[in-house]
Amino acid sequence: MNIGEAASASGVSAKMIRYYEQIGLLPEAKRGANGYRYYADTDVHMLRFIRRARDLGFSLEQVEHLVALWRDQHRASAEVRAIAQEHLRELEEKIADLESMRRTLQHLIQECQGDQRAACPILDDLAGASGR
Repeated sequence: MNIGEAASASGVSAKMIRYYEQIGLLPEAKRGANGYRYYADTDVHMLRFIRRARDLGFSLEQVEHLVALWRDQHRASAEVRAIAQEHLRELEEKIADLESMRRTLQHLIQECQGDQRAACPILDDLAGASGR
């Protein structure tokens, strides 16, 4: 199949397919006499794997490692689990940071009168006037 068909079948844009090839995450596609890329079902399967991993927020470096483990029939699932656990730890840290930002913004919004006066605790906070 051509790149458009592979993109449609995998849910990965043609631009990203080319990028994944460029960085070596996906093997370079075979080319026909016309110079067009052609993809096999195994390539589409790999693209779906990559897309799912990216949808779960794994970094490209983590995806590369997961792809290598997926290809290795002698892998230890403990290594895969360790990557997933580290990613989960990173996500939980980001969630905690986002929750902190949400609480701060809620507080600042409550403190702001939202009227015609120039005084604004939101701008004061952003400018560092609140002593934070």
